[in-house]
Amino acid sequence: MNCRHCKKLINHTFLDLGFAPPSNAYLTEEDLKGSELYFPLKIKVCENCWLVQTEDYYDPKSLFTSKYAYFSSASSSWLLHAKNYSTKIIKDLNLNNKSHVIEVASNDGYLLKNFIAANIPCLGIEPTKSTADVAENLGIPVIQKFFGESLGKKITRDGKQADLIIGNNVYAHVPDINDFTKGLKAALKPGGTITLEFPHLMRLIEQSQFDTIYHEHFSYLSLYTVSRIFADAELRVLHVEKLATHGGSLRVYGCHQNDSRVTRHSVDELLKEEINQNLQELETYKNFKERVNNIKNDLLSFLIKQKSSGKKVVAYGAAAKGNTLLNYMGVKTDLIPFVFDAAKAKQNQYMPGSHIPILPPEELMQTNPDFILILPWNIADEVKSQNSWATKKGIKFITAIPKLVIS
Repeated sequence: MNCRHCKKLINHTFLDLGFAPPSNAYLTEEDLKGSELYFPLKIKVCENCWLVQTEDYYDPKSLFTSKYAYFSSASSSWLLHAKNYSTKIIKDLNLNNKSHVIEVASNDGYLLKNFIAANIPCLGIEPTKSTADVAENLGIPVIQKFFGESLGKKITRDGKQADLIIGNNVYAHVPDINDFTKGLKAALKPGGTITLEFPHLMRLIEQSQFDTIYHEHFSYLSLYTVSRIFADAELRVLHVEKLATHGGSLRVYGCHQNDSRVTRHSVDELLKEEINQNLQELETYKNFKERVNNIKNDLLSFLIKQKSSGKKVVAYGAAAKGNTLLNYMGVKTDLIPFVFDAAKAKQNQYMPGSHIPILPPEELMQTNPDFILILPWNIADEVKSQNSWATKKGIKFITAIPKLVIS
């Protein structure tokens, strides 16, 4: 295949996770009576621009349907993150009731509701009806379409250019990253600012976070690669911040290439750090599979041992990353009978591939587990806090990445 960004031929596979269903394709009881679609889950790395990316096997839009079940507001820690960001950026950019803010992939309004509360005009762009409808019920105007250069230009023609464009955890989900970036350019006012948050490839490799790889994540990004993509769209990375979210993310601040603001030292510093971590060396990408298999084998051995000992292990968090982990391991209901999740859209459905039933957290105590495997390890502290009763009863929590930890 050719690279999605630079179009050069790609020869190297970073990771092959076999075949799996889309990680957000949760199943109803009726769905279990039919067939389930599986696709290869293979990740390539471009040796020219160093974009790490999935291979293409299907229509990307089929992954984001009206049944899409990821609602950002289901996580209290993510809501707090969004509120803190909103407070900071409103102050930093002096936004007011004459400004205009656009969020691409606005989901259920988890973030833009903070701008509505501050009386700052805003617009959400969200292709999935299930989440967009929730945002509109909060009073947030939403365009229910996929974002790209064409929509960006239409927004400008309609007089809706933005002082601030926000994209939290959407950049990695974009199949045509060049078209998306050109859309950002088209919809941004002169002097305007873009902020994008996405998991940092460097942390993925360091922490063996292979479960963040799934079909809906088309790209795995370094600052170096994002800088190149921005430059080709006549944008510039102005500043970058390291975040703890999702196991280690970046918040990139962008602007028009000819913006008068000076690029901050944070950009060069992180670019140098990526070079020191050999992110532009093919050897870095060659031995990742061995580390992934060690994680798989350790957790699988643990689950089999507990099953043989008559112990019960349940899981918490029906997250997409959990589906990657469980499906690569081949885990079914014999080893993990239930997954519990606070998102009502997922409750009383089944995990794709493993077909483990998803139940509301209120039913967790009744199952009398010995161990709780936290699938979204990035919010492990939040899960433990919400289920502090389990610790008092002697129930142990487990996380599997970057290594098996029992606490």
